[in-house]
Amino acid sequence: MQLFSREPQKLQLPGANVTYYPNFLTLEEATHYFKTIYEETQWQQDDIKVFGKVYPQPRLTALYATNSLPYSYSNITMYPKAFTFALSEIKKKVEAITTTEFTTCLINLYRDGKDSNGWHADDEKELGKNPTIASVSLGASRVFKFRDKKAKSSVHSMSLEHGSLLLMKDATQHNWQHQVPKTSKFVEPRINLTFRTIKG
Repeated sequence: MQLFSREPQKLQLPGANVTYYPNFLTLEEATHYFKTIYEETQWQQDDIKVFGKVYPQPRLTALYATNSLPYSYSNITMYPKAFTFALSEIKKKVEAITTTEFTTCLINLYRDGKDSNGWHADDEKELGKNPTIASVSLGASRVFKFRDKKAKSSVHSMSLEHGSLLLMKDATQHNWQHQVPKTSKFVEPRINLTFRTIKG
């Protein structure tokens, strides 16, 4: 994988199928969508329970879908709103590349470097076996890490750029976890759109 390649990059992770598209959106498209989604999204901050302690989730979230099916993770159940025009436009672009029809988009807003997402896999039962997850990044670049579920010392780090798409398919969620760690560096806000499929 060439470090500065603008072509789609296949990650060499055993037991995973991950492709990174650094130029999924143009700079103008990505900047327009960031501003639009940042302003029109109905953000919420849920409480999460970790090791018996309850505290505010270290990021803001929102759920949108083409149906009314909820999505649950970390003892949080979210109920979707209808797709906005901007989200529908991005969804069509994602589906054109991935040849996958998505029903749902979980949006994360990382307001600064203190906001994060801990180690996890998108393997909830609502997503079915071997789910396809398409993650679009808007705004500041953030470090994104993969960790082998069995060989915990096997970690792959990368930077998710403004306007990029990260596509995770097949057994990726069964074999690998991922996270967006905190950083002490000053970073501007980042919006992450994670498209997935939830069927009744």
